[in-house]
Amino acid sequence: MLADIEIAHSLEMEPIKHIAEKLNIPEDSLEYFGKYKAKLPLTLIDENKIQKSHLILVTAITPTPAGEGKTTVSIGLAEGLEALGKKSAVVLREPSLGPVFGIKGGAAGGGHSQVVPMEDINLHFTGDFNAVEKANNLLAALIDNNLQSKTNNLNIDPRTITWKRVIDMNDRSLRHIVIGLGGTANGIPRESGFDITPASEVMAILCMVKDFEDLKSRLGNILVGYTYDKKPVFARDLKAENAMAILLKDAVKPNLVQTLHKTPALVHGGPFANIAQGTNTILATKMGLSLADYVVTEAGFGADLGAEKFLNIKSVVGDLNPQAVVLVATIRALKHHGGVTKEAYHLPNPEAVEKGFVNLQKHIENIKKFNITPIVAINSFQSDTEMEESVVKDLCAKEGVQAIVSKSWQLGGEGNLDLAESVVSCIAKATHFTPLYESQWATEKKIATIAKEIYGATDVEYSHAAALKLKKITQLGYDHFQVCIAKTQMSFSDNPKAYGRPENFTIHVRDIEIAAGAGFVIPIVGEMMRMPGLPLHPASERMTIDSQGTIDGLS
Repeated sequence: MLADIEIAHSLEMEPIKHIAEKLNIPEDSLEYFGKYKAKLPLTLIDENKIQKSHLILVTAITPTPAGEGKTTVSIGLAEGLEALGKKSAVVLREPSLGPVFGIKGGAAGGGHSQVVPMEDINLHFTGDFNAVEKANNLLAALIDNNLQSKTNNLNIDPRTITWKRVIDMNDRSLRHIVIGLGGTANGIPRESGFDITPASEVMAILCMVKDFEDLKSRLGNILVGYTYDKKPVFARDLKAENAMAILLKDAVKPNLVQTLHKTPALVHGGPFANIAQGTNTILATKMGLSLADYVVTEAGFGADLGAEKFLNIKSVVGDLNPQAVVLVATIRALKHHGGVTKEAYHLPNPEAVEKGFVNLQKHIENIKKFNITPIVAINSFQSDTEMEESVVKDLCAKEGVQAIVSKSWQLGGEGNLDLAESVVSCIAKATHFTPLYESQWATEKKIATIAKEIYGATDVEYSHAAALKLKKITQLGYDHFQVCIAKTQMSFSDNPKAYGRPENFTIHVRDIEIAAGAGFVIPIVGEMMRMPGLPLHPASERMTIDSQGTIDGLS
């Protein structure tokens, strides 16, 4: 069996100008990054065309160690729609270097459903992550410079500064550090740390903006801390927003690439779904809808995180109307939620599949709460049996939803014709989706609604620090903000080992962060890390590059 990178190398790419022609993009609108990548100007976004196009969201059941393949199915579905004669595109997030060199080894799809050039996309791509990192760290430097200043000091209390530096790498040693050591010339000593770049509020802002002026405004609204007399300090008080926007002037433009089978792909932005909103940029999604008739996009981790945030945050702020939701499941994942260990995923076990179906069942129920009936895509693996697939199809039918086998990895678009036809039929009778909560609700009510309706919790408890933050949110006039809960991706609950469909549990809100620039608050549920560490044997150990520059080991 060929590795993903070997499959990617076996097929020839089209020059990006030919991919642009499929979307009727004039060549003089392309900002080339070599032969196979280009940035697109925001002038291509057409609000009138957006209202006539169709948006399809791909999400998944609760993640397992085996992976569920949302990106692979998203790419295969877009290719399947194109095979049916539809003008289609896929819109995805950019991979983070941390997971690429850590556990994943890559995040550009798999098999015959990949976006290419996969090495570039997995690595530095067009420099967007670097720009986010630099803009974030410029603000950090300006904060510390202001603490040092005698004449331009904003009277910031160093103990209240919440802004951290970021780096796009898994490096646990940087989680908690002390900066400013070495004497008075080197700054004010204080505790700080690094987050991974996708966790930066700058990344969240990039994915929420509507245009360049909105970018500058949101950057200026970043809350960095408080003065000694408890007044909030924003990035605009440091006159940081224009300089930060300058660093992001190209990063704000979506990137055009292609799938292995030449379907147009927009890849832009990359926040994680467990600690941020987990979706690509509003700009890229709107550009896709402006250029294609059918746009497939995905949201990170399980539907309780990525899809909930896509529907309650991105779709509301961006005025988007997803008309279909594809819920990806694997036989292996259902076995996992049925109590099977990773070593036994490949063994036939219809009973475990049926037992683990409760997890998929809850996700189906959740999507229906948004006035959308999902389609279940069974992402096919070689070890799956027809009996196991029949169990899933029968159980889904009892829930009133269709389950279709997707062979994205094996066949690309040709393995998704049935799924594509089902999606087209679903869109033909779609109604407008309904958010789970209203923006004007109190923050506490929004949190309780998500915890009880989506996670299935019976109650929500707040630490003393979190309760104080609720009051601070009201004092600052931020009760209208959306809610972006940071929670483990491994369970509906805040216990990562509670598989399946946990019941009779309480959600524990440890703290609440205020992302005033992004326009949402972030309740921290359980023990969440914003700087991952590397595993015992990171994916980087398997990567090689030869004297000709050929890379191996990415996936």
